[in-house]
Amino acid sequence: MKIAVLPGDGIGPEIVAQAVKVLDALRADGAKIEMETAPIGGAGYDAAGDPLPEATLKLARDADAVLLGAVGGPQYDTLDRPLRPERGLLRIRKELNLFANLRPALLYPELAGASSLKPEVVSGLDIMIVRELTGDVYFGQPRGIEVRNGERVGFNTMLYSESEVRRVAHVAFGIAMKRGRKLCSVEKANVLECSELWKEVMIEVSKQYPEVELSHMYVDNAAMQLIRAPKQFDTMVTGNIFGDILSDAASMLSGSIGMLPSASLDEHNKGMYEPIHGSAPDIAGRNLANPLATILSVAMMYRYTFADLATADRIENAVKKVVAQGLRTGDIWTEGTRKVSCSEMGDAVVAAL
Repeated sequence: MKIAVLPGDGIGPEIVAQAVKVLDALRADGAKIEMETAPIGGAGYDAAGDPLPEATLKLARDADAVLLGAVGGPQYDTLDRPLRPERGLLRIRKELNLFANLRPALLYPELAGASSLKPEVVSGLDIMIVRELTGDVYFGQPRGIEVRNGERVGFNTMLYSESEVRRVAHVAFGIAMKRGRKLCSVEKANVLECSELWKEVMIEVSKQYPEVELSHMYVDNAAMQLIRAPKQFDTMVTGNIFGDILSDAASMLSGSIGMLPSASLDEHNKGMYEPIHGSAPDIAGRNLANPLATILSVAMMYRYTFADLATADRIENAVKKVVAQGLRTGDIWTEGTRKVSCSEMGDAVVAAL
């Protein structure tokens, strides 16, 4: 199994190093894994003047899966937009056709007190958000900033084709079939034609999955309901920009954004795996970051790309064990638990394997 390792910027190299420890431990147990590292984001710009260097893209294309850290940093904010780190992330998703983003929001019982909501509201939380990843306003054309009637105007295009909606719908229904067989489609069909098409296609595809209960919710209400009564949701599916916002909101229900992994898949289940958080430049290089989301991303890699459910379960159980033991990085620390560094948390997970 060939894995392209792209640490990226900020805390990316620190958290990825802990995930690599886990992969090294699995390799020591006999797993046949090859890893090769390459720069992306700001690191790609520093190395080759491009946030997605051609050599990095080739490595990612040739690999079976990609492990990504995070991209971005304030030192790159003044670059022309095509050269900024985030453009490298958007481009690799597009180039690899990673159209289905899976973002679980799962609360470990021991972390109920770390959530910003009351424990009784979030205890038992287990949501899967399926976000379409290669369409919508992030990629729609035309886009830009130009002068109209003597003033600058910024514009973006929200755009979805029927086939784009249909393929992510099948992914979402397939996941719902393996979970609670409830799928909530989130859009804004009351004011957006793009969402109107989204809803129509979802209803059409639902006829192929009669076992799944399909519901619809406007995005503003979905944001409210995630805070009011999040356990009403099992599987959610939505577009790129709505999914970006809702999945980050859902992440805080679990106690910390540092706990949540993600998978971005193509039609053959080749995937890029990364924590959903950013590069956190304020704590970069200080060995403070929470590596558990990145390690859990490796578990998702085994589950979805390598179809090795036993190893996926083994990694997830190791994380559950260290959390149950009371080990905490600063973002999830509460009174009475033991605060550890990023590298200490990685070592603890390896020991728990």
